[in-house]
Amino acid sequence: MLTHDQTVEHLIGGRRVSRGEGPGRAVLSPVTGDVIGHMPCATAEDVAAAVAAARAAQPAWEAAGAWERSRACLTIADAIERRKESLAMAITLEQGKPYHAEALDEAQDCADLFRQHAEDIKRMETSVVPLEDTGKRLITFRRAVGTFALVTPWNFPMLIPTELLAPAIVAGNTVVLKPSESTPLSAAALVAAIQEADLPPGVVNVVYGDGGTGERLVTSDVDGVAFVGSHPVAERIVRAAGLKRTLIEASGNGPVVVLPDADLERAAQGAVYGGFYCSGQVCCATERVIVHREVHDAFVEAVLREARKWPLGDPREQETLVGPLATASTAEKMDRHVEDAVAKGATVLMGGRREQGRPTDLYWQPTVIDGVGTDTHIHGEETFGPIVPIMLASSDDEALAIANDTHLGLQTAVYTSSLDRAFRFGEALRSGTVIVNDSTDWWENHSPFGGAAGTLTGWGRVGGRHSIESMTDVRGLVLDVSPPPGRRAA
Repeated sequence: MLTHDQTVEHLIGGRRVSRGEGPGRAVLSPVTGDVIGHMPCATAEDVAAAVAAARAAQPAWEAAGAWERSRACLTIADAIERRKESLAMAITLEQGKPYHAEALDEAQDCADLFRQHAEDIKRMETSVVPLEDTGKRLITFRRAVGTFALVTPWNFPMLIPTELLAPAIVAGNTVVLKPSESTPLSAAALVAAIQEADLPPGVVNVVYGDGGTGERLVTSDVDGVAFVGSHPVAERIVRAAGLKRTLIEASGNGPVVVLPDADLERAAQGAVYGGFYCSGQVCCATERVIVHREVHDAFVEAVLREARKWPLGDPREQETLVGPLATASTAEKMDRHVEDAVAKGATVLMGGRREQGRPTDLYWQPTVIDGVGTDTHIHGEETFGPIVPIMLASSDDEALAIANDTHLGLQTAVYTSSLDRAFRFGEALRSGTVIVNDSTDWWENHSPFGGAAGTLTGWGRVGGRHSIESMTDVRGLVLDVSPPPGRRAA
């Protein structure tokens, strides 16, 4: 568990470094409003030292072999599982998500991911490719990219670092992690568990800081950059990274399409879960619910019944399903989006404001809003709050057009009982993944998670072997097996 006013330290080449640039940053709990820690901002020298340590450690770490790296990841998984309760409480106090309903699962998912990647790496097969030249053999295999910069957000302050760090190191890369400045204590707690595996110094390095620290890191002498966060920041990172290998997952505007033949109770449950889970602060959260006019009224009634089952409260309490928003800027964005939608004709059916009488002003009421138009901020941007915004469509074609009217394309949900409609929407939606009859927040660790081509949601895939593929190079080895001149083949 977090202690009062904990100060995190950079991890550079196996050593803890406490210096920083400027006064550093106080870490406030969105749950209580208390200062629960401080974070130093890495200097340019700190970043350079961390990258140098990672580069120095990489050749030997890759040469250790897949089985040795797999064993290390299994050890890390065991360490995380032993600390699961304290890690979960660290997440709750710093990020605000409910301890029982969400944070315990996040900590367990971290352990599960290290175990999964420990097995994945053993099954990254090579291949022998048939050639026109019968005297040659082409063998393909994978090698680590080298040293990766990992820049991660605050909404899943342990899981997303793990989603990048575990496949990176099991594949033979070394890393420098720059976690969000909003949740450094959670990242530090995760790294403390990782250190129980006694990895060689320099395999995992951590520098703390703000956007300037991240920019220094991605422009440093790293071989690859993996980023999860908002698309405006992703654009800056990609420009700064140049021709380095990049893995980018950047925002979503998750539409849910409810067609006339849908199971409305099931659709309502999925829409509410996608809107309220993690207080809506998920890149694949339900951001827009596009409902066919024929079933609109019955669907709205089902949504309101389901939404009332999600109590807002202190995330440390057993019954709480919706906690506070993590940051002031996120709450302000929720304010703007709801005010804009109402000004343009939408109707708040439930919630619609911050709840008074809480320890902080970040407790935004779970909200259902109907009649949202395509001219609203909600339709055009990622809201990232506990909201189920309902939009109308009069036909399948109109629903499809509204869903695709976005520059973001991460995950979409479609509710229908028709196989024909499921295939049609699945193929026509500009989305990395289309989920039929479940929430936009559906996720399993091994599924390929990422944005569709032609959108600003990024590229590459996170999940299972797909992560390892994104963090390795395909290499070719051509062998000439033809007999020397004058000698017959056996």
